[in-house]
Amino acid sequence: MHRSTARYVRSMPAIGAVVALAAGMLVTVAPAAHAAAGATLPFTSVEAESATTDGTRIGPDYTQGSLASEASGRQAVRLTAGQRVEFTAPRAANALNIAYSVPDGRSGSLNVYVNGTRLARTVPVTAKYSYVDTGWIAGAKTHHFFDDARLLLGRNVQAGDRIAVESAGTQVTVDVADFEQVAAAAAQPAGSVSVVSRGADPSGNGDSTQAFRDAIAAARGGTVWIPPGDYRVTSSLSGVQNVTLRGAGSWYSVVHTSRFIDQSGSAGNVHIRDFAVIGEVTERVDSSPDNFVNGSLGPNSSVSGMWIQHMKVGLWLTGNNDNLVVENSRILDTTADGLNLNGNARGVRVRNNFLRNQGDDSLAMWSLYSADTDSSFENNTISQPNLANGIAVYGGTDIAVRNNLVSDTNALGSGIAISNQKFADPFSPLSGTITVDGNTLVRTGAINPNWNHPMGALRVDSYDSAVDATVDITNTTITDSPYSAFEFVSGGGQGHPVRNVDVTGATVRGTGTVVVQAEAPGAATFRNVTATQVGAAGTYNCPYPANSGSFTLTDGGGNSGWPGTWADCSTWPQPGHGSPDPDPGRNLAKGRPATATGSQDVYTPGKAVDGDAGSYWESANNAFPQSLTVDLGSSYAVRRLVLKLPPSTSWGARTQTIAVLGSTDGAGYTTVLGSQAYRFDPATGNTATVTLPVSTSLRHLRLSVTANTGWPAAQLSEVEAYLTP
Repeated sequence: MHRSTARYVRSMPAIGAVVALAAGMLVTVAPAAHAAAGATLPFTSVEAESATTDGTRIGPDYTQGSLASEASGRQAVRLTAGQRVEFTAPRAANALNIAYSVPDGRSGSLNVYVNGTRLARTVPVTAKYSYVDTGWIAGAKTHHFFDDARLLLGRNVQAGDRIAVESAGTQVTVDVADFEQVAAAAAQPAGSVSVVSRGADPSGNGDSTQAFRDAIAAARGGTVWIPPGDYRVTSSLSGVQNVTLRGAGSWYSVVHTSRFIDQSGSAGNVHIRDFAVIGEVTERVDSSPDNFVNGSLGPNSSVSGMWIQHMKVGLWLTGNNDNLVVENSRILDTTADGLNLNGNARGVRVRNNFLRNQGDDSLAMWSLYSADTDSSFENNTISQPNLANGIAVYGGTDIAVRNNLVSDTNALGSGIAISNQKFADPFSPLSGTITVDGNTLVRTGAINPNWNHPMGALRVDSYDSAVDATVDITNTTITDSPYSAFEFVSGGGQGHPVRNVDVTGATVRGTGTVVVQAEAPGAATFRNVTATQVGAAGTYNCPYPANSGSFTLTDGGGNSGWPGTWADCSTWPQPGHGSPDPDPGRNLAKGRPATATGSQDVYTPGKAVDGDAGSYWESANNAFPQSLTVDLGSSYAVRRLVLKLPPSTSWGARTQTIAVLGSTDGAGYTTVLGSQAYRFDPATGNTATVTLPVSTSLRHLRLSVTANTGWPAAQLSEVEAYLTP
């Protein structure tokens, strides 16, 4: 990764931390919802949280830096010694891959049981490839908590059989299990040159580097055969051209190296297929070519049926890679990108691949030095990129992103980003037609810690220059976005416009805040965009900077379920009734509109909901009763209020007499809790807690103050409202 990934450093209204997602609010999308999107995979995944266990379910959680936030579905199961997760096999299988996490510095194993009988084989687990720190990336925290470990079971299991994994001692958090029926090892192709015939050691003990080089030289124009075995390659291969490298299958032929091919150019016609390359990369060093492929395979090449794991980047592609096809492969547990077309890619097709647990963009095109042109990402399945985007297109001409399934992005990323962020020069901005069609995004978008502000599930970003290309976004499904569905932003804070965007045919189910998050000048047309369970409002239309111009949303017809615009550009809407709510433990009143019967000088009602306990609202003096009213945005079953005064010893203890009233429409108020005396004492933080009846449901919260022993006015520095008792 020879680029900086410090993204979106600008000042924006605070939204606060993203914490836990209530288990009861998670929406499980039926498989049919994704039928047209994603890869056709040789395995079936089962989430640990849906299995039987005596362990502890963790999550859901969207908080950057938390273990559950990086899990598939934002949930997993923690096992201590002797505890199990028992899966019901969804299909016939003879192989198992487990996504897991263990505490930093630990290693161990999982015992495996089939229908109650323990196998002799175990699944090794280790933190060696996890807990990555990238302090030079603004907003990054320690991340990359999960890893994958695989096992050939040595027997066949049938659909409905019980497969259990058990902690053999070390604490293990199990995320997901992939069940696969692996075909028998392939036979050596006629006329091929075996690396073993050139001295390679299939035991993995000897150094097979020279044997691979000799076999490639001998097979020029033909096929190099990698028989079943483990091969240790200690330095990268170069000068690879006009040759096929083929293994017996990615579960059988395994090359252990952190740098497989490193070459700046090639005559091309290189075909790499059907084996695994597993590295030993434990950190991210952007100056090191610790990649499966670094540079160029040359024109008319292909990569197919590969298992690529524990590299920095799967494929970091520069130079001439015209008409390259990358397909039917798995890229797992990279510390940076899964694949990056780093400029000058023409006619490249990346399709039907599975990517999990990337430490940067899972799939990216970056038009550095020359434009990526007429290239596409199609029918890929992407899960858990833990620092950036699922799919990112940084510049380029006539690019397509079609029928991909992206889930569970974290921290600095969206599900899909179409961007003019250049990172370096010379850069080729977006041009021609950018086609984004048929994609499904699940639980994508995240708080950008540099903004303290969210990024949408699908983002169009005029970061360093205006977006003037035609951007056609069609047939999109966005499910359970914790914040917004579509975002238009000038992420560099320069106010460049986003223009020529057409969004046609989208289904948005359960977005935490808004459907459209417009933060740049420009325009977009929306047609046949339907939404349900929208958290706060249909649209947030607040271009940044404030004087940079307006964003025009044109209603092309057929839109439904997302009326209304968020009215206050000084605050970002808190997630509301969208499904899921990223933080059911949040303060519902924070940042919400507040009014009062009166106030003194600068001690205005908004001071009581600004998240700062040092500022406060004070009513008119000597005029009881006085009241403060907060509009929570939607009706909630509020169970608890926390009332505060500034936590300073200069504020002497006092008692205020307060009644709680509520309304669902802002017109008729009823008494929720009659007048009671609440003691505020600096010795205990100047805080009072009010427990409300279980049946309370309100949108407009009103506190009526009739007495204060410390001052002849009502005084509150914070009014906090919670769903939890």
